[in-house]
Amino acid sequence: MNKNYYAVLMAGGVGSRFWPISTSEYPKQFHDMLGTGTTLIQKTFQRLNKFVPTENILILTNERYNDLVLEQLPMVSQEQVVLEPAMRNTAPCILYAALKIQKMNPNGVMIVAPSDHWIEDEEAFAKDVTTCFAKCEEGEVLCTLGIKPTFPNTGFGYIEYNKEDSNEVKEVNQFREKPNYETAKDFLAQGNFLWNAGIFMWSVSTIVNAFKKYQPSQYELFEKGVAVYNTVDEQKFINENYPKAENISIDYAILEPSKTILVLPATFDWNDLGTWGSLYDKLDKDTESNAVVNSQVITQDASGNMIRSPKDKIVVVDGLNDYIIVDKEEVLLIYPKSKEQDIKQVLAKVKETYGEQYA
Repeated sequence: MNKNYYAVLMAGGVGSRFWPISTSEYPKQFHDMLGTGTTLIQKTFQRLNKFVPTENILILTNERYNDLVLEQLPMVSQEQVVLEPAMRNTAPCILYAALKIQKMNPNGVMIVAPSDHWIEDEEAFAKDVTTCFAKCEEGEVLCTLGIKPTFPNTGFGYIEYNKEDSNEVKEVNQFREKPNYETAKDFLAQGNFLWNAGIFMWSVSTIVNAFKKYQPSQYELFEKGVAVYNTVDEQKFINENYPKAENISIDYAILEPSKTILVLPATFDWNDLGTWGSLYDKLDKDTESNAVVNSQVITQDASGNMIRSPKDKIVVVDGLNDYIIVDKEEVLLIYPKSKEQDIKQVLAKVKETYGEQYA
């Protein structure tokens, strides 16, 4: 296994569209969302661990999830859990992790990957990532994996690549914001647009130099701590300085202004598991097209439903079609799949009416 390979596993999100299973105290990445016996963060770690040494995988998460990470990934040390004392989007934590890795190994190349994606063909994933790693070792480039779109999805950003580029890893023309339906259809018709999966690869020196160039104040803030990174004094520095970082995504901070971005159209299947509907799409269905996790179900005139309950609970559904039905101890959600994007607003109303403990 290549000692220069590093992984940064992003595990700080709350996943509020998966409420009531995903809560701020116990987010979706720490749940077995598909009923396979493995949580999403465990599955992602195993996938990365096929080509990145165990000790070279860092888990970026909010400080409140430290114990959950160590409980679910007992093979990692406390030093590998990089704790954010405040939520500041993706750019600050990626710079922080890159500086830590650079101090360990100036020749390191790293992948940044979300902890809650579902990828079945792990061999194809490893091949695609190592292809990009090779590009990153050759020169100062930022690489990303793009997903070939299967329908005009309005929930993802898109990557437009150079049609004239015949190489396997292609030049990126620009990143495009989440489109409306007509624009998304146009993207697909053009044939050189990919979904932005938020999976990035670069050498540590390239990404640090990019921050120096495009985000100098952010770079200066974190560079001041290099002397204490990977020591007992690191957390004190981070607790004092991290909250001062600008709240900005890696896309806005680095990828949009950069001129040296490459994209590899992914050869693996992919699902971002962002909503109950995306989970429904991934799961096996019964004869009435209901997707069931954990429950023992009896249905009558009920189809297209996403049903989840505590393990082995008997659930009887009659006369409901295309609904999300999630039973979790003190909360029961029965909600149309077509309105799944509104679950965040429902959660806000529940918090306001009944208290934070249900969030």
